[in-house]
Amino acid sequence: MIRVLFSAAEAAWPEWKEPLRSSFAARGLEVDLGRHHHPDKVDVIVCAPNGPVQDFAPYQGARLVQSLWAGVEGIVGNTTLTQPLARMVDPGLTEGMVEYVAGHALRHHLGMDAVLKAQDGHWDPLVPPLARDRGVTVLGLGALGSACAAQLAALGFRVSGWSASPKEIAGVTCLAGADGLTRVLRGAEILVLLLPLTAETDGLIDAAALGHLPGGAVIVNPGRGGLIVDADLLAALETGAVHHATLDTFRVEPLPAEHPFWAHPGVTVTPHIASATRPETAAPVVAENTARAMAGEPILHLVDRARGY
Repeated sequence: MIRVLFSAAEAAWPEWKEPLRSSFAARGLEVDLGRHHHPDKVDVIVCAPNGPVQDFAPYQGARLVQSLWAGVEGIVGNTTLTQPLARMVDPGLTEGMVEYVAGHALRHHLGMDAVLKAQDGHWDPLVPPLARDRGVTVLGLGALGSACAAQLAALGFRVSGWSASPKEIAGVTCLAGADGLTRVLRGAEILVLLLPLTAETDGLIDAAALGHLPGGAVIVNPGRGGLIVDADLLAALETGAVHHATLDTFRVEPLPAEHPFWAHPGVTVTPHIASATRPETAAPVVAENTARAMAGEPILHLVDRARGY
């Protein structure tokens, strides 16, 4: 019997318990799944980084800590966490992110905000360029970034991507390193941020980085709020260096009511909905990784502690 501890908000338990149980059964695993197990008996911890388990030291027998979130910056630095840590990568999460990014990229490319504002009885044709004439840059080419870059390329955009390590994606110009970052920013009429939040990427999009963008660029950030220096973005919006920013993640969440992003006409705020972890598509990933951990096989999406993701 494999003892699996579910450590997330109490409200999450009803929506997760049956998909997890079904996925474990489909994988042929005999599992005792619950929210309360004696630490000495736990084999696997399935957790949200903000869940009730914050001290992992008592769970030394656990062979896996499986995060329910794609981002692990809230847990990877926990010094009590010495067990193998896996981040969540699942088909539903990826599909949701691709749809969000493609939808907002097309929205800005087609100038839909201006079109909707123009519904005042005046016939004013606003013809956008073709996608092939629009430069889109994706920063971060992990599982989510690569999928988004590939979809944007399939839509016909001229896509560049940047990552810490070299990548190859069909139809995408991929660059790495400091020089590569400057090059991709210069062609980013639409800039999509999907980098993990690490010591190296915190505040990466500052006044210097924004200064490399072509005038009137648009930013779409469904990645991590800490990637952006808020004051520098607001300044760039005021000067017109950045035309609009669609932001889904923020340094403080929920975004405080007094934050200037809420009232700024050049900012669209969405409440961290770009892509959620859906139990029905994520539970099979948990089951697969549980089976792998118990069999001593390689764990999917294992976090590199040194890199932070």
